Amino acid sequence: MNILYTAEAVVEGGRAGHGRTSDGRLAVELSVPKEMGGEGGPGTNPEQLFAVGYAACFQSTLLSLARGRKLDASDSTITARVGIGPTGHGGYGLTVALDLHAPHLSRGEAEDLMRRAHERCPYSNATRGNVDVTLGVDGLELDRRAA
Repeated sequence: MNILYTAEAVVEGGRAGHGRTSDGRLAVELSVPKEMGGEGGPGTNPEQLFAVGYAACFQSTLLSLARGRKLDASDSTITARVGIGPTGHGGYGLTVALDLHAPHLSRGEAEDLMRRAHERCPYSNATRGNVDVTLGVDGLELDRRAA
């Protein structure tokens, strides 16, 4: 693979520490949510950061596909929900739900774009086979066999 860009980040203190990118553009305090036995401090957490990254990448892919098909995906949003929990096999795993709101698209167009974006998005490709990803439009899950 021809690498176009590499992001680098350093974290100290794990989930209850702080992280920063090597270029200084992002610096965050990290806190463990109360639901995971932490103090629920003011910092963000890896799942929130992953949700923002996945949603941004996925929507960029979707917008590109919409432009190519001459569809109006303006004013659209992607909501990403990232869950974490025990796998039952001695570790933890993630789940992801991606939901599209696209006021200028028909339901069929929106579903088609979600499926196509899921095939092309780098985050979707990275998680495929490892993370359960659910796709939806306006809160209604797409048929899993077709997603």
